[in-house]
Amino acid sequence: MHKIEYILFSLIRFLILKLPLRQAQHLGSCIGRMLYYLLASRRTIALENLQNAFPDKNKSEIIKIAKGSFRNFGISMAELLWFPKLSDDKLAKLIKTNDIQKVNRAVTEGKGLIVLSGHFGNWELIASGIARLSHTPFTIVVQRQANKLVDNVINNHRCLYGNRVVPMGISVREILTTLQSGGVIALAPDQSAPKEGVYVDFFGRSVPTHQGPAVFALRCRSPILIGFLIRQTDGSYNCIIEEILYSDIKGHDNEAVKKLTQRHTECLEKYIRLYPDHWLWMHRRWKHQPKSATGRSAA
Repeated sequence: MHKIEYILFSLIRFLILKLPLRQAQHLGSCIGRMLYYLLASRRTIALENLQNAFPDKNKSEIIKIAKGSFRNFGISMAELLWFPKLSDDKLAKLIKTNDIQKVNRAVTEGKGLIVLSGHFGNWELIASGIARLSHTPFTIVVQRQANKLVDNVINNHRCLYGNRVVPMGISVREILTTLQSGGVIALAPDQSAPKEGVYVDFFGRSVPTHQGPAVFALRCRSPILIGFLIRQTDGSYNCIIEEILYSDIKGHDNEAVKKLTQRHTECLEKYIRLYPDHWLWMHRRWKHQPKSATGRSAA
């Protein structure tokens, strides 16, 4: 099965690399629209997540956002596969931002830098693009794909311009070493975390969240930036980078970790609420819920 998936993936990659970027984005949009109808289970998850997150929206609004989310996913994957053709000149036209100095300034502090994003806009492009625009290589913490053949190709694309990847879960020592030596760590900690994770509020529900960014920041006192790519009608992106300030949080005990995790999660939620079709709603983000007094998971 994995070989069949890889053959199909390779055919799509070959086709996308033959196209100009705008046409590749259009193809990705079409694939995303098609996936909305083909992936029934993922469509159901997306609609349920949206109904819970936006109880004030009607059914047609929820469906429109869900379709936009699938479309965004398709475009993002097409752009990722197009990375080998993404020259510096094309990148400068694709990503528009006045916030690169925030990255450069944070790096000069010498305490390392943690760059966060979510599965929002094109999360693959922001890691590659901001690293290239700031002339600072990133160490990207990634989830391994089930299909190793596909995983290898995706990781090669992530590392085309000086970045490197480390797998989530076994990278703690490498991350700490990178930060302590003044390097940059990039990760998107917004997907489902183990039920033993730190619980914070996200769209009105308590949900376990990856605590790594907070743990690393508090231990190394590294600055935290969080970035978002906002897609424009011409296919380009506006990049917004914010700093997550936490000088008021002392120590690195569980309460400090929870407070900082809540802080960067709130920033992510703010941008998702502004651009709901940019986020990956088809992921089971709320599959773990805290136990109620009866011992059952709270819905």
